[in-house]
Amino acid sequence: MLTFPNAKINLGLFVTRRREDGYHILQTLFYPIDWCDALEIVPAGEAGEVKFFATGIAVDGDAADNLCVRAYRALQQLRPDLPGCEIHLEKRIPFGAGLGGGSSDAAFTLTMLNKLFELGLNQEQLEAVAASLGADCAFFCRQGAQYCEGIGSEMEPYPLSLAGRWLVVVKPSFGVSTREAYAHVRPQQPPTPLYELLKQPVEAWRDTVRNDFEASVFPAHPELQTAKDTLYAHGALYASMSGSGSAMFGIFDREADPAGWFPAGWEARCIKDGE
Repeated sequence: MLTFPNAKINLGLFVTRRREDGYHILQTLFYPIDWCDALEIVPAGEAGEVKFFATGIAVDGDAADNLCVRAYRALQQLRPDLPGCEIHLEKRIPFGAGLGGGSSDAAFTLTMLNKLFELGLNQEQLEAVAASLGADCAFFCRQGAQYCEGIGSEMEPYPLSLAGRWLVVVKPSFGVSTREAYAHVRPQQPPTPLYELLKQPVEAWRDTVRNDFEASVFPAHPELQTAKDTLYAHGALYASMSGSGSAMFGIFDREADPAGWFPAGWEARCIKDGE
């Protein structure tokens, strides 16, 4: 079985407060984009055995710690007789970008295993397992625009579509760790909830819809502010950092060619939404 786990961007991200357990309460909108990995799972070996192979962008660390393997093990807690398999990942979504590539791989692994081995898990069960692997994993079990509050796993569909628009998404040559982004963020309650602000036309978001991580990440990485300014200079209706960074994106009403806009070593692509 072969699928293509997709990335996401955050349309707005408010960090409203920090809980006593250290988790932060957010308001954000997850939006799927067509920047994908390739994931293949084939039955192989004895029950409970999983082998993981990766190509493409180098995947660091022990294979046993990869989110795809962790997804298999998490599902095995519900189904101890889970058949063995081989997981092949062609990694194309960059790491440390705020695009959710690892979470997407985990969620797609769960849904693929459920279908491949006819486990009969419903959507609620899949999302519960996904949420145990990461706050935004459950989003990739749903797809479509999802408005999220809490720590990122409390979602509801949101009636927003960028169909017909173009997205320029750029990944710098460096990443930003989640720990780094959260280290200096300052939680604050927005005067108007993000849920309401996103009802405005895209053109109005520039003055109202922010990503709170930019205030903590941009001083350490001023190149990201320059990238945001570059997107606006080339006609973006709205530009922002995605998640905790380091990827930046701009929403355009026309196709754009970002070649030459950014420094050497940065990866940029133009994606038409809805295709």
